[in-house]
Amino acid sequence: MNKKIYFAGSIRGGRDDAALYREIIAYIQNTDIVLTEHIGSVKLEDLPLERAGDRAIYAQDTAWLRESDMVIAECSTASLGVGYELGFAEAHGIPCHVFWRTEQHLSAMIAGDDYFHLHPYDSKEHLFEELEKTLGEE
Repeated sequence: MNKKIYFAGSIRGGRDDAALYREIIAYIQNTDIVLTEHIGSVKLEDLPLERAGDRAIYAQDTAWLRESDMVIAECSTASLGVGYELGFAEAHGIPCHVFWRTEQHLSAMIAGDDYFHLHPYDSKEHLFEELEKTLGEE
C-alpha cells in the first residue's frame, strides 16, 4: 500500500470524463498516493501549473512519472498526452494499467503492446472491481 500512482486522463483531448476521473482518483486515494490528483479538477486552467505553460507541465509530469510506482490511465477519451505518458512510463519500466469503456476503441499502439495491462470495462462497477484488483498487486 501507499504506492505512488500517476493517474493519466485526457485534458486537452476532452474533459467529458472529468467527473469519472475524480471518482477514480478518490478511490485510489483510499489506499495509495495519487501524484496527479489535479486530473480530476473541473477547472484545470485555474491551477498554477497550467498557467505556468507547456514546458513547466512537461517538466513536472515527467518528474512525477519517474517518481511513480505505477501508472493508471483511463483511455476512453483519446489523448495524445496520455499516449505519450504511457510510452514514457514503458521506456522507464513503470508498470502501466490501461482502463477504457468497451464501447470505445483503444488505440492499436496501446492495445497491441504487450507491456500494458489492459482493463476494458462495461460499467462503473466493473471498472472499480478491476481497479481494486490492480491496486492490490505488489
